[in-house]
Amino acid sequence: MSTDAQAAHGAAAHDDGHTHGTRRSYLIGFGLSVVLTAIPFWLVMTGALGSQQATALTIMGFAVVQIVVHMIYFLHMTSRSEGGWSMLALIFTLILVLITLTGSLWVMYHLNTNMMPPHDMSGMR
Repeated sequence: MSTDAQAAHGAAAHDDGHTHGTRRSYLIGFGLSVVLTAIPFWLVMTGALGSQQATALTIMGFAVVQIVVHMIYFLHMTSRSEGGWSMLALIFTLILVLITLTGSLWVMYHLNTNMMPPHDMSGMR
């Protein structure tokens, strides 16, 4: 097999609709991941926002952005990859996780509300 045939064979083998990352895309993803980890770490260590709730919400926002960065730069998930099936599988998984978390929180709330004894502190002396 000549080098031209090998080059053509290699190009055809990877022309299957899958996107493959380049060194540049991996370095961009790595840089974004480092920044998206360092900023929340800095927010917690310095107490820059002043409120624990604001800090927690900000960290959750950075976590969501980091998940998206990992999906795009490392997992190569786009709406075009695998005919859109990988994105459909992701959406289905997110819906199942949302249903599971919501149901779990609902059950725990109602168990706490309905099964815990009332806290009547007026009778204690």
